Amino acid sequence: MRILFIGGTGLISSAVSPLAIERGHDLTLVNRGSSPKASAPEGASVIHADAHDPVALREALRADVGANGEYDSVVQWICFSPDHLEQDLETFAGLTRQYVFISSASAYETPPSHYITREAATPLSNPFWQYSRDKAACEQLLRDAGEASAFPFTIVRPSHTYGYPDIPMAITSWTHPWTIVDRLRAGKRIIMHGDGTSLWTLTDHRDFAVGILGLLGNPAAIGEDFHITSDDVMTWNQIHEIVAGAIGLTAETLATQTVFIPTDVLVRFDREAFEGPLLGDKTNAGIFDNSKLRALVPDFETRHLFRDSIHESVAWFEADPSRRGIDADANALWDRVTDAYSGAIDGMFS
Repeated sequence: MRILFIGGTGLISSAVSPLAIERGHDLTLVNRGSSPKASAPEGASVIHADAHDPVALREALRADVGANGEYDSVVQWICFSPDHLEQDLETFAGLTRQYVFISSASAYETPPSHYITREAATPLSNPFWQYSRDKAACEQLLRDAGEASAFPFTIVRPSHTYGYPDIPMAITSWTHPWTIVDRLRAGKRIIMHGDGTSLWTLTDHRDFAVGILGLLGNPAAIGEDFHITSDDVMTWNQIHEIVAGAIGLTAETLATQTVFIPTDVLVRFDREAFEGPLLGDKTNAGIFDNSKLRALVPDFETRHLFRDSIHESVAWFEADPSRRGIDADANALWDRVTDAYSGAIDGMFS
């Protein structure tokens, strides 16, 4: 297949791109030529363009299609707004047999009315996170275009998908994931929302790659939506203990450094930092039924468990000091929150 990735070197797509090459697909990536997560895999073509500049993107794509023919599948990894999606509807009309939009499982009903999420049974509704509402609005534009002009879309919703450039924790820094490890090793306090017993699913990006590649070029996927997650379900306490073990800390040490704070209290400290990622996502149960995906992609399964994969992540960061950046703003916020909350609790019982 001839496949185009808008993006392709991010946290999730960094596993999909090399697997596409391994499977013999003709892969082209559109990006600006730099990513802290990964590089374009050997064997892929790269178009250097700003995907958020529709004029420049269309010019680059016209040249590529004119030389090589239309795309069997286009995967849009970096669209986060309805305005961008509307531009894509114009850009890719007639250029591809399948447009795959990477949405988000956080767009599902939040909090969920049932602990297991299923595509057909779970509506899209997240009152706590604009990011999720924007993803849902993009999905609706695609459905409208599908009905109006038979635009050939497929919607894919990842949940919490990780790879080697990531250290999944309840409250962490997206831009500098090593910050939380540095903090733990320095003996500083970290935050757990609630009591840490809510269930959560973590998906290795290599397992996700098998799922999405099975949908590309699949006629049965046109006009459909799928979440792609693993069966690796843990409590947040278990996730934190696994990370602590991978960096050489005991569960007992982790317990002395963890401050358990109710989510609504965290939101009162900093709404922007905590409301969407927590009330709109991690506070709730994240468990998914992948039957719809498996019906189309029978080779999809959970091959990588977090308890094993986290060691690869730690090794990736430790292999290069430049990867171990520290988020000073996040550290300052976490210090402020833990100091204030712990001080208030101590004052109540002193």
